[in-house]
Amino acid sequence: MTVTYRWRGDFDSAEVAALHAEGFGQPATPEDWWDRVNRHSLGWVCARAGGTLVGFVNVAWDGATHAFVLDTVVASTARRQGVGAALVAAATDGARAAGCAWLHVDFEPALQPFYDACGFIPTRAGLIAL
Repeated sequence: MTVTYRWRGDFDSAEVAALHAEGFGQPATPEDWWDRVNRHSLGWVCARAGGTLVGFVNVAWDGATHAFVLDTVVASTARRQGVGAALVAAATDGARAAGCAWLHVDFEPALQPFYDACGFIPTRAGLIAL
């Protein structure tokens, strides 16, 4: 399968919602992903195979030097093929080109091999459930 990656690529909100529903095991929501990322994000990366959205990552930021990887998801048909790591690599390039000095990601122990494949180093962080 040939996959293309595009920083700030075009997408339809329904296809991102469907991809997230599959990837995170939840019902698809009618939210406007296009509006959300255009209002709040530094960028995003779309991965497509034959025109079908098979991966997505959102890159939020603080408006200065810190960017944050969120909502990383890969379609079940494209998993275990390096698509997730390639999404993060494209997100890294986009954040670096925008002048960011740091790219953060939330840590989940079960995802350590993925973080390693992407080049993240472990750090301690804090979290408050709201």
